[in-house]
Amino acid sequence: MAERGSLAYEARYGWNGKTIRGVVISAVFTGLLLLPGMPLYARILGLPLFGGGALFMTYVARSHKVAFRVDDTGVLLGGSPARYGATTVHVPWDDITGFVLWRQVTGKASVPYVGVSRREGAPALPGDGPRSRAVLSALTPVPADIAIASRAVTGWRLDQERLVSAVAHFAPGVPVTEYPRA
Repeated sequence: MAERGSLAYEARYGWNGKTIRGVVISAVFTGLLLLPGMPLYARILGLPLFGGGALFMTYVARSHKVAFRVDDTGVLLGGSPARYGATTVHVPWDDITGFVLWRQVTGKASVPYVGVSRREGAPALPGDGPRSRAVLSALTPVPADIAIASRAVTGWRLDQERLVSAVAHFAPGVPVTEYPRA
């Protein structure tokens, strides 16, 4: 999180319940795959999946990189820890018209997201293109513009109260809404 007493809101990648469960489950499956008598094909497929998954989740949690930040300059949408520099983007306040909290349904579960809506004519963000817009329009419940300027709340915690407080401080009048609106 941001410095104590700071008005900025910052969330970093770290350990949480989902990450711990994922690492433990992956480690258990990895251990089972190493037992004698396990078929070779199961090891070939399972060890990279579960062993690699556990290692990657551990790397993400231990990276403590900024996942999301709201401060006097705007919003930092932290990228994937594996390609942090290439996938992190800063959106200045002049381009922001609102914040959107939304969920992507994935079967019986859903993944929370936080995104920004941006003014018309704002510079394109990385990953913005006709193909990605077509895919996002078909797969997400929010407009493609918002999906492109969103980050999944995985590997970090979103404190909605602190987010709303920081937005009210740095950009009074910029709304923070949940999608779909209740």
